[in-house]
Amino acid sequence: MRAILLGGCLALPIAAASGAATLTACLSDGTELARFEIADGQGWCILWHHSVQGFEVADCYENRAGRMTLVRSHLPDFAAGLDHIPGRGRQVSDGHGGYWIEDLDEPVPGNSYILRPGQGPVDHRIRVGDTAVSLSAKAPHARVRISLTEGKGSP
Repeated sequence: MRAILLGGCLALPIAAASGAATLTACLSDGTELARFEIADGQGWCILWHHSVQGFEVADCYENRAGRMTLVRSHLPDFAAGLDHIPGRGRQVSDGHGGYWIEDLDEPVPGNSYILRPGQGPVDHRIRVGDTAVSLSAKAPHARVRISLTEGKGSP
């Protein structure tokens, strides 16, 4: 297996049943902003505050046999840009006036995507367990590639 360059982050392609993987957030020049080891079946969330209403929104992913998969989203309100699309997951109450969209189960093409973190109160973060890294604090408005790649430690 040979190393490839993914949006600036050096990485190894994922084998279908690799299990352990590395979640990274990198700038296009290769600067690493965050790195987490993610076991097969382990999840993480991208969190941010809605730019108008200010409440926290979450998109939660899981490593499923080396595939980055969107599994659920939390939306505290039906504010601008937030809604459930019928046929895409299942909407359930969160018991506090908001809702979860469960059972999304959408593999992310290429195991990566680009995010442009908002600045200030929007505060885009990656949270794995009890650890969160603010991408907004490190690279507001920059082009950040979030990727799940094979293996542990530095590629």
